[in-house]
Amino acid sequence: QVQLVESGGGLVQPGGSLRLSCAASGSIFSINVMGWYRQAPGKQRELVATITSGGTPNYADSVKGRFTISRDNAKLYLQMNSLKPEDTAVYYCNFRNIYKSVQNYWGQGTQVTVSS
Repeated sequence: QVQLVESGGGLVQPGGSLRLSCAASGSIFSINVMGWYRQAPGKQRELVATITSGGTPNYADSVKGRFTISRDNAKLYLQMNSLKPEDTAVYYCNFRNIYKSVQNYWGQGTQVTVSS
């Protein structure tokens, strides 16, 4: 079992930056993909960025060049720059094993609001 706790959300003006963190506890040795997803009000949850256990990142087109995903052992990060109002959402971290669907863990989410 893996437990995930996000932090770092908040209110920021357009053009500003935030860094989200996700701390994992429990056994993560079988986790091979980690990622950030977001869900805005009235919309479906969408992928923001993922990173493999080997360090290969993948980004949604909407955040390419502005967001950077990284990991450090049991911690996952999302550096968000040049934030836009449309980035406003609850951000969730996800740790999973792509070969074992039961190993799919989510954090509780952290709110990011981009507004002047």
